[in-house]
Amino acid sequence: MAVARDLYDVLGVPRDASDDDIRKAYRRLARELHPDVSADPETEERFKEVAGAYEILSDPEKRARYDAFGTAGPGGQPFADISDIFETFFGQGGFGGFGGSRRRGPRTRTRRGEDVGVLLRLSFEEAAFGVRREVQLERLETCDRCLGNGAEPGTAPIACRTCGGTGEVQSVRRSVFGTLMTASPCGTCQGTGQEIPDRCETCLGQGRLRRPATVTVDIPAGVSDGMELRVAGNGHAGISGGSNGDLFVRLDVDEATRFDRRGQDLYAVLDITVTQASLGGEVTIAGIDGDERVRIEAGTESGTIVRLKGKGVPNLNRRGRGDLYVTLHVLTPKGLSREERQLLARLAELRGEPRDGAAAAELRRPEF
Repeated sequence: MAVARDLYDVLGVPRDASDDDIRKAYRRLARELHPDVSADPETEERFKEVAGAYEILSDPEKRARYDAFGTAGPGGQPFADISDIFETFFGQGGFGGFGGSRRRGPRTRTRRGEDVGVLLRLSFEEAAFGVRREVQLERLETCDRCLGNGAEPGTAPIACRTCGGTGEVQSVRRSVFGTLMTASPCGTCQGTGQEIPDRCETCLGQGRLRRPATVTVDIPAGVSDGMELRVAGNGHAGISGGSNGDLFVRLDVDEATRFDRRGQDLYAVLDITVTQASLGGEVTIAGIDGDERVRIEAGTESGTIVRLKGKGVPNLNRRGRGDLYVTLHVLTPKGLSREERQLLARLAELRGEPRDGAAAAELRRPEF
């Protein structure tokens, strides 16, 4: 079996050549062998060898690997030809398609469908306890006439005649770094690798049609404003048998009228009278799912917080609920009648409290 040419021989430089020597040799050969200079197929193949050899030897890491292997592969077996060397360093297909026998095969048009996003508005209660809602949207669905392949019934797509089904076309261009080979999506098939000579009359070769759709979405308990839910497989249809995209539902939740929600906890303010604060008792309030009883201790001060455990919003995707925190706000009575003023004056007298505000009082440091 023949052994592949040494890459240093391809460029015509010794193995101890400097980076500058390698660069100069490549530029000289590239000018001589460029396809714009000669249309000879053998010259083009030689140009590809030179470009591939330079790509390896100009990279310190790749050059070190090549020097370690020499003209033998990692397993000790000789490289069959120069395309074997390129495949070792650049993967299947070699460098820029070098080695015609290793050129990539036809590309499939199969592609996953795009995702779809919608906005869904929920009430505070729906977000707290969950709800099933129907969402209206428009999405691309598989064409019933061509079953998604874009061709008229009885016909089929063919491999693109421009790119040979690879979906890419290669080009050679000059730059300040030398001559470079690049690959870009084929303009004829838009990178799909296939042409449709006889397009479907219904979808005009697209394989999909835009149609209205209704999707049922189960909203779990405990969701919050701005949260996004994923409904798998309910986005746009895939292309040529590809899987469907997903539907993403963004939630717009109304604020509660009586509560301030912070995570799964709720906060509210309850006004109580002076007598309730002084004497204590129980008050019935409306929670998010029924009546709740708030115990007021005798001598309660304004600003006292009462915690109702487990009376907040259910936890998302797990057991339990948040808490409800009620801040007690003591109302100062206004518009007193003569009898009420007399009663309060008598209370102040019994407690030894000043009535005219002229007595001295002491400030105290606030507690936070």
